[in-house]
Amino acid sequence: MSKQSLTLRCARALLLLGTVALASCQTVQTTQPGTVGVDRRQAMLLSADQVNRSASLAYQQEIRKAAGKGALNRNPAQVARVRAIAQRLIGATGAFRPDAPRWAWEVNVITSNEVNAWAMPGGKVAVYTGLIDQLRLTDDELAAVMGHEMAHALREHGRERASQAAVQQGLLSLGGALLGLGDAGMQLAGIVADVTINLPNSREDEREADRIGVELAARAGYDPRAAVTLWQKMAQTGGGSPPQFLSTHPAPENRTRDLQDYSARVMPLYRQAGGKQ
Repeated sequence: MSKQSLTLRCARALLLLGTVALASCQTVQTTQPGTVGVDRRQAMLLSADQVNRSASLAYQQEIRKAAGKGALNRNPAQVARVRAIAQRLIGATGAFRPDAPRWAWEVNVITSNEVNAWAMPGGKVAVYTGLIDQLRLTDDELAAVMGHEMAHALREHGRERASQAAVQQGLLSLGGALLGLGDAGMQLAGIVADVTINLPNSREDEREADRIGVELAARAGYDPRAAVTLWQKMAQTGGGSPPQFLSTHPAPENRTRDLQDYSARVMPLYRQAGGKQ
Protein backbone atom coordinates (compact mmCIF):
# COMPACT_ATOMS: atom_id res chain seq x y z
CA MET A 1 0.00 0.00 0.00
CA SER A 2 1.40 3.39 -0.96
CA LYS A 3 2.11 6.04 1.64
CA GLN A 4 -0.46 8.33 0.02
CA SER A 5 -3.15 5.63 0.14
CA LEU A 6 -2.38 4.87 3.78
CA THR A 7 -2.58 8.54 4.67
CA LEU A 8 -5.95 8.82 2.92
CA ARG A 9 -7.34 5.80 4.79
CA CYS A 10 -6.17 7.24 8.11
CA ALA A 11 -7.80 10.56 7.32
CA ARG A 12 -11.08 8.83 6.48
CA ALA A 13 -10.94 6.81 9.69
CA LEU A 14 -10.34 9.94 11.75
CA LEU A 15 -13.22 11.68 10.00
CA LEU A 16 -15.53 8.75 10.74
CA LEU A 17 -14.41 8.70 14.38
CA GLY A 18 -15.08 12.40 14.70
CA THR A 19 -18.51 12.05 13.09
CA VAL A 20 -19.48 9.21 15.41
CA ALA A 21 -18.20 11.14 18.42
CA LEU A 22 -20.28 14.18 17.50
CA ALA A 23 -23.35 11.99 16.97
CA SER A 24 -22.81 10.40 20.39
CA CYS A 25 -22.37 13.70 22.19
CA GLN A 26 -25.03 14.67 24.71
CA THR A 27 -25.59 18.17 26.05
CA VAL A 28 -26.55 17.85 29.68
CA GLN A 29 -27.41 19.96 32.70
CA THR A 30 -25.44 18.29 35.47
CA THR A 31 -26.56 20.48 38.38
CA GLN A 32 -29.30 22.83 39.48
CA PRO A 33 -28.11 26.46 39.32
CA GLY A 34 -28.49 27.11 43.04
CA THR A 35 -28.31 30.58 44.53
CA VAL A 36 -25.00 31.19 42.72
CA GLY A 37 -26.63 30.58 39.33
CA VAL A 38 -24.20 28.12 37.69
CA ASP A 39 -26.22 26.89 34.71
CA ARG A 40 -23.79 26.14 31.86
CA ARG A 41 -24.81 23.10 29.80
CA GLN A 42 -22.01 20.60 29.15
CA ALA A 43 -21.17 18.33 26.21
CA MET A 44 -20.53 14.73 27.26
CA LEU A 45 -19.36 11.83 25.10
CA LEU A 46 -18.88 9.35 27.93
CA SER A 47 -21.64 8.12 30.19
CA ALA A 48 -21.60 8.94 33.89
CA ASP A 49 -21.56 5.20 34.66
CA GLN A 50 -18.44 4.62 32.53
CA VAL A 51 -16.56 7.48 34.10
CA ASN A 52 -17.65 6.73 37.67
CA ARG A 53 -16.56 3.09 37.36
CA SER A 54 -13.20 4.18 36.01
CA ALA A 55 -12.90 6.82 38.73
CA SER A 56 -13.53 4.20 41.41
CA LEU A 57 -10.76 2.06 39.94
CA ALA A 58 -8.37 5.01 39.71
CA TYR A 59 -9.20 6.10 43.27
CA GLN A 60 -8.53 2.66 44.71
CA GLN A 61 -5.18 2.63 42.94
CA GLU A 62 -4.25 5.96 44.54
CA ILE A 63 -5.43 4.79 47.96
CA ARG A 64 -3.46 1.56 47.72
CA LYS A 65 -0.40 3.52 46.66
CA ALA A 66 -0.70 5.79 49.70
CA ALA A 67 -1.32 2.82 52.00
CA GLY A 68 1.76 1.09 50.63
CA LYS A 69 3.83 4.10 51.66
CA GLY A 70 2.26 4.20 55.12
CA ALA A 71 0.73 7.57 54.19
CA LEU A 72 -2.99 6.74 54.41
CA ASN A 73 -5.08 8.14 57.29
CA ARG A 74 -2.17 8.22 59.74
CA ASN A 75 -3.66 10.75 62.15
CA PRO A 76 -7.07 9.56 63.46
CA ALA A 77 -8.03 12.97 64.84
CA GLN A 78 -7.21 14.67 61.56
CA VAL A 79 -9.12 12.06 59.57
CA ALA A 80 -12.14 12.43 61.85
CA ARG A 81 -12.05 16.21 61.39
CA VAL A 82 -11.90 15.99 57.59
CA ARG A 83 -14.66 13.38 57.40
CA ALA A 84 -16.94 15.32 59.75
CA ILE A 85 -16.64 18.40 57.53
CA ALA A 86 -17.20 16.23 54.45
CA GLN A 87 -20.40 14.77 55.90
CA ARG A 88 -21.89 18.21 56.46
CA LEU A 89 -20.97 19.26 52.93
CA ILE A 90 -22.36 16.04 51.44
CA GLY A 91 -25.63 16.76 53.21
CA ALA A 92 -25.80 20.07 51.35
CA THR A 93 -25.14 18.64 47.87
CA GLY A 94 -28.81 17.87 47.30
CA ALA A 95 -29.40 21.55 46.56
CA PHE A 96 -27.48 21.04 43.34
CA ARG A 97 -28.15 17.34 42.63
CA PRO A 98 -30.87 15.33 44.39
CA ASP A 99 -28.89 12.13 43.77
CA ALA A 100 -25.59 13.37 45.21
CA PRO A 101 -26.22 12.73 48.93
CA ARG A 102 -26.67 9.05 48.04
CA TRP A 103 -23.42 8.72 46.10
CA ALA A 104 -20.82 6.25 47.38
CA TRP A 105 -18.67 9.05 48.80
CA GLU A 106 -15.21 8.18 50.06
CA VAL A 107 -12.98 10.61 51.95
CA ASN A 108 -9.38 9.88 52.89
CA VAL A 109 -6.39 11.84 54.15
CA ILE A 110 -2.98 11.33 52.56
CA THR A 111 0.18 12.31 54.41
CA SER A 112 2.20 14.44 52.00
CA ASN A 113 3.91 17.81 52.02
CA GLU A 114 2.01 18.67 48.87
CA VAL A 115 -0.58 21.44 49.30
CA ASN A 116 -3.41 19.72 47.50
CA ALA A 117 -6.88 18.16 47.58
CA TRP A 118 -9.03 16.64 44.86
CA ALA A 119 -12.32 14.90 44.18
CA MET A 120 -12.75 12.31 41.44
CA PRO A 121 -16.07 11.70 39.67
CA GLY A 122 -18.68 10.02 41.83
CA GLY A 123 -17.45 11.56 45.09
CA LYS A 124 -13.99 10.08 45.65
CA VAL A 125 -12.14 12.65 47.76
CA ALA A 126 -8.56 12.99 48.99
CA VAL A 127 -7.10 15.72 51.21
CA TYR A 128 -3.34 16.04 51.70
CA THR A 129 -1.90 16.86 55.10
CA GLY A 130 0.31 19.54 53.53
CA LEU A 131 -2.81 21.54 52.75
CA ILE A 132 -4.06 21.40 56.33
CA ASP A 133 -0.78 21.78 58.18
CA GLN A 134 1.15 24.25 56.04
CA LEU A 135 -1.79 26.62 55.64
CA ARG A 136 -3.07 26.08 59.20
CA LEU A 137 -6.62 25.89 57.94
CA THR A 138 -9.62 26.65 60.11
CA ASP A 139 -12.67 24.40 59.76
CA ASP A 140 -14.33 27.09 57.63
CA GLU A 141 -11.31 27.27 55.30
CA LEU A 142 -11.07 23.49 55.09
CA ALA A 143 -14.78 23.38 54.21
CA ALA A 144 -14.11 25.97 51.50
CA VAL A 145 -11.44 23.91 49.76
CA MET A 146 -13.35 20.64 50.17
CA GLY A 147 -16.54 22.27 48.92
CA HIS A 148 -14.63 23.55 45.91
CA GLU A 149 -13.28 20.10 45.07
CA MET A 150 -16.63 18.42 45.66
CA ALA A 151 -18.19 20.97 43.32
CA HIS A 152 -15.97 19.62 40.53
CA ALA A 153 -17.53 16.20 41.13
CA LEU A 154 -21.07 17.59 41.22
CA ARG A 155 -20.52 19.42 37.94
CA GLU A 156 -18.90 16.29 36.44
CA HIS A 157 -15.93 18.29 35.22
CA GLY A 158 -13.89 15.07 35.24
CA ARG A 159 -16.37 13.37 32.92
CA GLU A 160 -16.40 16.41 30.66
CA ARG A 161 -12.62 16.52 30.39
CA ALA A 162 -12.25 12.74 30.13
CA SER A 163 -14.68 12.81 27.19
CA GLN A 164 -12.47 15.31 25.42
CA ALA A 165 -9.31 13.35 26.21
CA ALA A 166 -10.84 10.03 25.10
CA VAL A 167 -11.61 11.45 21.66
CA GLN A 168 -8.13 12.95 21.35
CA GLN A 169 -6.53 9.64 22.28
CA GLY A 170 -8.74 7.60 19.96
CA LEU A 171 -10.34 5.48 22.70
CA LEU A 172 -13.87 5.71 21.32
CA SER A 173 -14.95 2.74 19.26
CA LEU A 174 -16.77 3.24 15.96
CA GLY A 175 -19.95 2.42 17.83
CA GLY A 176 -19.45 5.60 19.82
CA ALA A 177 -19.05 3.84 23.18
CA LEU A 178 -15.88 3.50 25.16
CA LEU A 179 -14.86 -0.08 25.88
CA GLY A 180 -15.70 -0.86 29.49
CA LEU A 181 -13.17 -3.65 29.99
CA GLY A 182 -9.63 -4.53 29.11
CA ASP A 183 -6.97 -2.09 27.95
CA ALA A 184 -9.38 0.68 26.97
CA GLY A 185 -11.09 0.56 30.36
CA MET A 186 -7.73 0.77 32.11
CA GLN A 187 -6.74 3.66 29.87
CA LEU A 188 -9.90 5.51 30.84
CA ALA A 189 -9.08 5.02 34.51
CA GLY A 190 -5.68 6.56 33.78
CA ILE A 191 -7.31 9.48 32.00
CA VAL A 192 -9.68 10.09 34.90
CA ALA A 193 -6.79 10.08 37.37
CA ASP A 194 -4.79 12.40 35.14
CA VAL A 195 -7.50 15.02 34.68
CA THR A 196 -8.34 14.91 38.39
CA ILE A 197 -4.90 14.91 40.02
CA ASN A 198 -2.28 16.05 37.53
CA LEU A 199 -3.80 18.38 34.97
CA PRO A 200 -5.11 21.83 35.88
CA ASN A 201 -8.76 22.62 35.34
CA SER A 202 -9.95 25.31 32.96
CA ARG A 203 -10.70 28.77 34.27
CA GLU A 204 -14.40 28.20 33.58
CA ASP A 205 -14.40 25.01 35.64
CA GLU A 206 -12.62 26.76 38.49
CA ARG A 207 -15.06 29.66 38.55
CA GLU A 208 -17.96 27.20 38.69
CA ALA A 209 -16.31 25.21 41.49
CA ASP A 210 -15.56 28.40 43.43
CA ARG A 211 -19.16 29.57 43.28
CA ILE A 212 -20.78 26.22 44.04
CA GLY A 213 -18.18 25.63 46.76
CA VAL A 214 -19.12 28.75 48.70
CA GLU A 215 -22.80 27.81 48.52
CA LEU A 216 -22.10 24.26 49.73
CA ALA A 217 -20.11 25.66 52.65
CA ALA A 218 -22.85 28.15 53.54
CA ARG A 219 -25.60 25.52 53.40
CA ALA A 220 -23.48 23.27 55.62
CA GLY A 221 -23.10 26.02 58.23
CA TYR A 222 -19.53 27.07 57.39
CA ASP A 223 -18.70 30.73 56.84
CA PRO A 224 -18.47 31.18 53.05
CA ARG A 225 -16.23 34.21 53.48
CA ALA A 226 -13.46 31.82 54.52
CA ALA A 227 -13.03 31.03 50.83
CA VAL A 228 -11.40 34.43 50.40
CA THR A 229 -8.78 33.89 53.11
CA LEU A 230 -8.27 30.31 51.92
CA TRP A 231 -7.34 31.26 48.38
CA GLN A 232 -5.22 34.16 49.61
CA LYS A 233 -3.23 31.63 51.64
CA MET A 234 -3.07 29.35 48.62
CA ALA A 235 -1.71 32.08 46.38
CA GLN A 236 1.06 32.82 48.89
CA THR A 237 2.34 29.24 49.14
CA GLY A 238 5.65 28.49 47.54
CA GLY A 239 6.44 32.10 46.68
CA GLY A 240 6.36 32.26 42.87
CA SER A 241 5.25 28.64 42.53
CA PRO A 242 1.69 28.21 43.81
CA PRO A 243 0.16 24.72 43.93
CA GLN A 244 -0.24 23.13 40.51
CA PHE A 245 -4.01 23.08 40.68
CA LEU A 246 -3.97 26.90 40.94
CA SER A 247 -2.03 27.33 37.70
CA THR A 248 -5.05 28.16 35.53
CA HIS A 249 -7.25 29.65 38.22
CA PRO A 250 -8.50 33.21 37.75
CA ALA A 251 -6.09 36.02 38.58
CA PRO A 252 -5.91 36.55 42.38
CA GLU A 253 -7.53 39.98 42.34
CA ASN A 254 -10.39 38.79 40.10
CA ARG A 255 -10.85 35.68 42.18
CA THR A 256 -10.99 37.67 45.41
CA ARG A 257 -13.68 39.96 44.02
CA ASP A 258 -15.69 37.03 42.69
CA LEU A 259 -15.48 35.11 45.96
CA GLN A 260 -16.42 38.20 47.96
CA ASP A 261 -19.43 38.77 45.71
CA TYR A 262 -20.70 35.19 45.80
CA SER A 263 -19.98 34.75 49.49
CA ALA A 264 -22.20 37.77 50.15
CA ARG A 265 -24.96 36.23 48.01
CA VAL A 266 -25.04 33.04 50.07
CA MET A 267 -24.75 34.65 53.52
CA PRO A 268 -28.52 34.26 54.10
CA LEU A 269 -28.07 30.49 53.60
CA TYR A 270 -25.24 30.51 56.14
CA ARG A 271 -27.44 32.31 58.68
CA GLN A 272 -30.29 29.89 58.02
CA ALA A 273 -27.89 27.03 58.74
CA GLY A 274 -27.10 28.56 62.13
CA GLY A 275 -23.90 30.32 61.20
CA LYS A 276 -22.63 33.35 63.07
CA GLN A 277 -22.14 36.80 61.57
